[in-house]
Amino acid sequence: MRAWVVAVAMAVTTRSTLHYRLFGASVFWTLGLLLLGSIVHATESSLACPDWPTCFGTMVPEMVGGVFWEHLHRLVAGGLVVLWALATWLAYRERQPRAAIRYGAVAGLLLLIVQSVFGGLTVLMRLPDAISTTHLGLAFLFLALATGLTVETHPRRSEFVADERSRRVRRWVVAATVLVFVQSVVGALVRHTDSGLACPDVPLCLGELVPPLEQWPIVLHFAHRALGGAVVAVVLAAGVVALRQGRRPRLLALASLLVVAQAILGFASVLLFLEPWTVSLHTLLAACLLATLVCAATLLTTPSGFPVGAVERARPEELTRG
Repeated sequence: MRAWVVAVAMAVTTRSTLHYRLFGASVFWTLGLLLLGSIVHATESSLACPDWPTCFGTMVPEMVGGVFWEHLHRLVAGGLVVLWALATWLAYRERQPRAAIRYGAVAGLLLLIVQSVFGGLTVLMRLPDAISTTHLGLAFLFLALATGLTVETHPRRSEFVADERSRRVRRWVVAATVLVFVQSVVGALVRHTDSGLACPDVPLCLGELVPPLEQWPIVLHFAHRALGGAVVAVVLAAGVVALRQGRRPRLLALASLLVVAQAILGFASVLLFLEPWTVSLHTLLAACLLATLVCAATLLTTPSGFPVGAVERARPEELTRG
């Protein structure tokens, strides 16, 4: 009898957390997809398949050269849509559903569909800058949404609700998150307009602290660097505030390490003349940084359905450790 009760309890727990696990898997899947997309661009494989959604008229082309990277990117993107659709379906079957989770899951599915369309337009219209940048921007937006839903559906989410100290840290984290997203979009513009080497020297630009802003490639590249400096400053400041307030210090310490590594890789990309591995890792670290900040911001916010200022049921020492 006892074994039966344990089995039933495990089955219920598995069902109630399966959509959380799929949301989490989608986050890592998206990170891999972003890395693949960056490799596709860095290796100039974006038009290796000149048609869409097929590749040379078939769904099973010969996987060699640029076709390997481009078609693999498409296959992985299709897998993400299937994975997220399943997570959305399970979220709707949850015994105690929350409207915010349902709406967020559907919004994510719509985002993936729109992003897929933009991916197709990127190929069919021969890589227009605006379409390509929008395609990458939507990917970062979906990553943020997927990360937030993963945290919100965690089985122990209700144990962590906001208090006054959490709100102080959250302001810094939200500001850092917005800056990282904007910086990523500007970085996408730099990449797709071939402005990555408009300033071929570091840390100066054309030998000056502020270069002559007369050409768009230079303006974009310099704006990306300037925003990068702001991102580093705000993320590090958020980490200091989190340490002092004892709220999510581990996550913000990770974000601080990521942002410093991201800046170093940005300079390395220029010094190594946009080597594919440096550019690809630069994009991946930006995505990891965004996901880390969204995770921290979500944990510093009262979960839907719980009153603001409610007493945290988790042990205080756990929260302090972050």
